[in-house]
Amino acid sequence: MTFLQGGNILIGLLLYPYLIRTLGQSAYGTYVFAGSCINFFILFISFGFTFPALKKISLHADDSGIKNETVSSVFTAKFYLFILSAVILTVLIFAIPFFRENYLLYIIIFSITICDVLFPTWYFQGIQKMKLVTYIQLGTKLLIIPFIFIFIKSPEDLLLYAVIFSLSNVLGAVISVFYLRIKEHIHIRFVPFCSMKMLFRDALPFFWTSAVNTVKREGVTLIIGSFFGMKDVALYDLANKIVSIPRLITLNINDAVFPRAIKDINAARVKKIIRYEALIGLTVTLLIIAFGYWAVLFLGGESMTDSYVMAIVLSTTIFTWLVVGCYVNYVFVPQNRYYFVTQNQILASVSFFILCGTGLLAGWSILSVILAYALSGVVEIFYCKYLIKKHRLL
Repeated sequence: MTFLQGGNILIGLLLYPYLIRTLGQSAYGTYVFAGSCINFFILFISFGFTFPALKKISLHADDSGIKNETVSSVFTAKFYLFILSAVILTVLIFAIPFFRENYLLYIIIFSITICDVLFPTWYFQGIQKMKLVTYIQLGTKLLIIPFIFIFIKSPEDLLLYAVIFSLSNVLGAVISVFYLRIKEHIHIRFVPFCSMKMLFRDALPFFWTSAVNTVKREGVTLIIGSFFGMKDVALYDLANKIVSIPRLITLNINDAVFPRAIKDINAARVKKIIRYEALIGLTVTLLIIAFGYWAVLFLGGESMTDSYVMAIVLSTTIFTWLVVGCYVNYVFVPQNRYYFVTQNQILASVSFFILCGTGLLAGWSILSVILAYALSGVVEIFYCKYLIKKHRLL
């Protein structure tokens, strides 16, 4: 899992210097902005199914009947949500001039949602075969690299870049479907809507948690693009890319341990994990301070040095996300306190928008938006500790 996420980000960083110089900051920022908008559709289609389905597969990895039922139910639910999302996007394109101006870009990027419908990463995680997912996803990403260097030559090629990137994701999803059918003997079928009520009910708390978190995360990009411009979106994106490698690698610790840890949770183990992950988070921030400036120069050039300070501020979120992730995975979820996760995310999002609004009204710079985002993570930690102490969960 660590190699998969790290590999995806490394490929992105490998292409970044070429793309930012070829497409330009404005065109690339437009692509990032459009991607943030489409991420809301991905959120809606995913609908929080991952955790309930992952838990079910992890506990019944040898039961082919339950595996077939779970995969089919999740696929059917996502398919219906995909159709609804396509209708909503169509309405937005016709109703809102901003979407209509770049409608082809939004449609192309929207095709990535097909990957979320077809590619059950949670299934492979539950049966602990993430190595296969790594082969598929990294293989399709590596396949598109030559096409990008050959065909992407100017800002006018932005749509072509979006097509190439989207096709690589869809190709990986199609391969996974064939593997499920041939090797895992999973027969995906449509199931009646009435039989999916429990699936939606179990997923709903996770959906609200993901929704609130996504609104906060993608809100940074949307606010920067709306108030400052697409060039500033590109600056933020570079800072986010620099931080994303250590962030994704470290966050996978909780996801990788979850299938086994859920079977033997105890307070001593949870506290030990939290101590180690807090130390990891602080170490990452120090590394960004030491080497982040040179990373910015290498990837974006002197015109994007403002990304360095942004990267330092963003690096603090690794510490907060690691600690909060421990509380969620090893305290709230095993004790079925899903609503605590939702409450925590709501509080963090509200604090983000309050801090962000205060900074914008005070006439601060783009950095105030990123600082508000980082501070909202600190609010999450304190609220988690408050809930655990109040309800004696440890």
